[in-house]
Amino acid sequence: MLISSDTLKLFSQQLLQERRRQGLTRAQAAGICNVSESFIRDAESDPSRCSLSLMLQLILGLGLRVNIEGWSVDETASKTTAERAP
Repeated sequence: MLISSDTLKLFSQQLLQERRRQGLTRAQAAGICNVSESFIRDAESDPSRCSLSLMLQLILGLGLRVNIEGWSVDETASKTTAERAP
């Protein structure tokens, strides 16, 4: 999902659906993700008010992944030693 200010509502709906799909209450998700129940409520209703750090805790705690594209980084510098070995 491409996240932008225009898609934040859809993003929050997806978080809610994923939590429910996993059969978790807000309290259970908060415990797993090490965030407060009120944070879960905010993330599922208005994620624009949430910190990126806590949002990442929630996303990763639910077993989801985040992929950021478009970095202007030297590809060889970001590879591990094993990846660079001949």
